[in-house]
Amino acid sequence: MEARRKLNPGQKGTKKFLDQYGDHLVCVRYRYDRRQRKRFTTVEIILEDGGRSPLELEPVPVELRVGLREVALQRRIKQAVGAWNRAHRVWDINYDQAMKLGLQDRIVLNGGV
Repeated sequence: MEARRKLNPGQKGTKKFLDQYGDHLVCVRYRYDRRQRKRFTTVEIILEDGGRSPLELEPVPVELRVGLREVALQRRIKQAVGAWNRAHRVWDINYDQAMKLGLQDRIVLNGGV
């Protein structure tokens, strides 16, 4: 079978399928079978929306300003896989972890010192 035309929703030749399937319609294809001398119309539709979130994005590293005497906070950052950055004198941690710890107000903007 040979697919000769692929139409997107809204194009001429898709109206009755768009009425039937609405927003679930992905495309309409017209296929031809030379042996049988027939034309077949196929539709691609979305049956189920899994409700999954978008692909996981790469973690975004941020720098946190923490005082030298804030030892308990430093331990919490270490447990969240944070690391001391000696060159900038800040803690490096992923943004999502900083948010979980409630440390958004300690994020250093513009690359450090």
